[in-house]
Amino acid sequence: MKMINDDLFGKLEYKNNFWRGKTTIRMFESKKEIRLSVDAHEDADFSKIQKEAFQNFIDNMEDIINEAEKQVYEYYEDNYEEYRDMLGNKLEADNFAPKIETIPELKKLVKPTELIVRRVRKNGKRRLGLICDVSWDIEDGLGIKIENEIVEEVGYQDIVL
Repeated sequence: MKMINDDLFGKLEYKNNFWRGKTTIRMFESKKEIRLSVDAHEDADFSKIQKEAFQNFIDNMEDIINEAEKQVYEYYEDNYEEYRDMLGNKLEADNFAPKIETIPELKKLVKPTELIVRRVRKNGKRRLGLICDVSWDIEDGLGIKIENEIVEEVGYQDIVL
C-alpha cells in the first residue's frame, strides 16, 4: 500500500483509484471526522485546481455547509412523504422519514461520511462531492455536489460519484 503525507491533504493512502485520508467538517451543529478521498492517479500528482477546491472549501466551510444544509432540508421537504409512503408502516415512517420543522432536526437523519475532491474536467471547475448516509434511503444515500464553492445540487449520492 502506498502512503504519503501531503502538505494540504494530510496523511493519505492510495486505494481503488483514490488517495484516502480523513478530514473534519462541521455540519448540523456537530463536528465530525469523515473520509477524505482525492481522485488522482497513484503518482499523487494532485492538480492545482484540486488543491484550490479543498483549500477554498476549508476556508469557506461555514458558508458552504450552511447552504448545503438549507438545500438538504429543501430536498428532504420535497421528498420525505414519498419515502414515508414507501415505508408504509407509520411507526417505521416516523423513525426513518419523520416530519421535521427545522434544519437542525436533520442531524438525526443525515450523517456526512465522505468528502471527495474530484478530478478536473475540461471546464476547469473546482469540484467536490459530499456524501452522507441518510435514514430514509440507506441504499442510495445523499450526495451534495459543490462546484466553485457553490452548492449546485442535492440528490442521490450518484451525483457526486
